Amino acid sequence: MYDYVIVGAGSAGCALAARLTENPDVKVCLVEAGPADTAQNIHIPATFSRLFRTRYDWDYDSAEEPSLNGRRLYLPRGRVLGGTSSMNAMLYVRGIRSDFDGWGQPGWGFDEVLPYFKRSEDNERGESEYHATGGPLSVSDGRAKNPSSLAFVEAAQEAGYGLNDDFNGPTLDGFGSFQLTQRDGKRCSTAVAFLHPVLSRPNLTLESNLQVHRVLIENGRAIGVIGHRLEEELTIRAEREVVLCGGTYNSPQLLMLSGVGPAGLLSALDIPVLVDQQLVGQNLSDHALVPLIYRHSQPISMLAAAEPQNVALFMEQGRGPLTSNGPEAGGYARTRDSLAEPDAAFLAAPVMFTEGGLGIPTAHALSCGPMLLTLRSRGSVLLASDDPTAKPRIQTNFLSTEEDLETAVSAVRIGLEIGRKNAMSTYAEEWINAPESESDADLRDYARRYVHSIWHPAGTCAMGTVVDENLRVNGVEGLRVADVSVMPQVGHGNPNANAIMIGEKAADLLTGAEPPARRDAALAH
Repeated sequence: MYDYVIVGAGSAGCALAARLTENPDVKVCLVEAGPADTAQNIHIPATFSRLFRTRYDWDYDSAEEPSLNGRRLYLPRGRVLGGTSSMNAMLYVRGIRSDFDGWGQPGWGFDEVLPYFKRSEDNERGESEYHATGGPLSVSDGRAKNPSSLAFVEAAQEAGYGLNDDFNGPTLDGFGSFQLTQRDGKRCSTAVAFLHPVLSRPNLTLESNLQVHRVLIENGRAIGVIGHRLEEELTIRAEREVVLCGGTYNSPQLLMLSGVGPAGLLSALDIPVLVDQQLVGQNLSDHALVPLIYRHSQPISMLAAAEPQNVALFMEQGRGPLTSNGPEAGGYARTRDSLAEPDAAFLAAPVMFTEGGLGIPTAHALSCGPMLLTLRSRGSVLLASDDPTAKPRIQTNFLSTEEDLETAVSAVRIGLEIGRKNAMSTYAEEWINAPESESDADLRDYARRYVHSIWHPAGTCAMGTVVDENLRVNGVEGLRVADVSVMPQVGHGNPNANAIMIGEKAADLLTGAEPPARRDAALAH
């Protein structure tokens, strides 16, 4: 028996477990389906794609996408301590004020969540209005600084876009280098930042390699979980609450397996309906990337990262190309002058990034395509089977609206314009996967053929529908969801930072603690 059972040791789950167990009288069990984060490719930033389709990856694919010529999209998710923070590109970008204010949920406006972002942060640039030091999560400037990535920023200036040295500052507009969740040139996942330093606490129990199959719900209240490790079934009970931190795909899947979801779907799968929640698994929101990849002859891409001198540089100093996170630099722009905020991001990575990250680089290249931030289309995550080990049916519905297609075409044109500037002349020698022409029709066809997820799913257990503003699942006592699935939409940022913030705030919601800003004011008084 524990006070709290947390399902999922990802970005939110690690932060939540660390904060709850600061109180020695609170007993927490953290359950993770995957193994420990000991693989070398987790901690060497440049090698994270080698984790794809391995035992550290949930290895999801979308269903056939009607608007993308029936293609299926690869959708990696971390199945390991640290979750996807152990296999992502490490960009630390929170989003903008209007993202959080636009949720319309009490307690989740920008001014209310900023203290939680700052509580986590240990930024090497020091403290400011938007940043803090002393938190468990290391946020640092990238150390790779590939000349092709920097040339892309220079070319954006030539195209008339400004510089931005802090994408977590007062504005998102402009181009520059990203800050990363790295420490001394290595990945600083939430397992590294939050979990490993507290594993010795006697009130924290970690159960890894244990996949939860359903939440135990009796008389309308969650009282624990049932999971399996190999052939062994385990029941873990929670005296106070069960908290799902499985992420945008797994949290709604687990709710439905537990009898909370659309009654028609559950009944068709012979799952007893405990709460008819029609919107569980709906409202899937994500960012889509339209790849623009330029081949060049300069021997400076990440193909050279594994050369002996670069390995030595990484091992001895935590520097060099092995510290590259992939998209080292980039920026944010508006595809229409009438927009109040940027709707496209550009990610400059010194590598041939093909097949949604699964392609093997065969030449020196710079990938710098636009990421579409404000897609109108919404997808879903639904059960394909009553088997808890079966993968859910994920539909992104990318580019299924006319407006999204127009945005994709306009964003690609901005990318092509930047690629033609003088600063890019050395690196934009040949365009890989070029469209037939730059007409609207050909660019639309190009987007449909090559667009893919950039792995920022959110929204499937949204606040205001599936959960309330305190993250409590509507219709079930003692059950909450605390991960980016509760975000009403993905917003402009990279959701890893949001997941950590949600884990931080969930700890206060569970314990009734004052928010950081109020606590700090009380201490100062």
